[in-house]
Amino acid sequence: MVYLIIALAALGIISAIFGLLSHNKEGGNDVIVDEGDCASCTGTNEKCEQTCMMEAATRPVEYFDDEELDRFKGRSSDQFSDEEAEAFREVLYTMRQNEVRDWTRSLTLRGIELPDQVKDEAFMLIE
Repeated sequence: MVYLIIALAALGIISAIFGLLSHNKEGGNDVIVDEGDCASCTGTNEKCEQTCMMEAATRPVEYFDDEELDRFKGRSSDQFSDEEAEAFREVLYTMRQNEVRDWTRSLTLRGIELPDQVKDEAFMLIE
């Protein structure tokens, strides 16, 4: 009886390991998502981006010295004047290139859409 329980436990552990390994495969390529480091997401792997967005949603919102943009919460991206879009540009061009992706996530989590006038510029800067 003891041998049967040990064998079942070993089988369960082996099955769990194989399940985890096969779960990390997508289209034949290994997909490794390190939940603590979303800097490796390139924008081409939707699973990685979704995981990082869910992870970011569980942490406090990070501000990039852009609290003044909170006044635009709930506005559609096509409803910004050129002067209002300039406020986004001022923040965009004062940050490091490796912060742009995190900044756009921060805006999304805060309910702020990036103005259409600034989208192309921001996405070109994302590493």
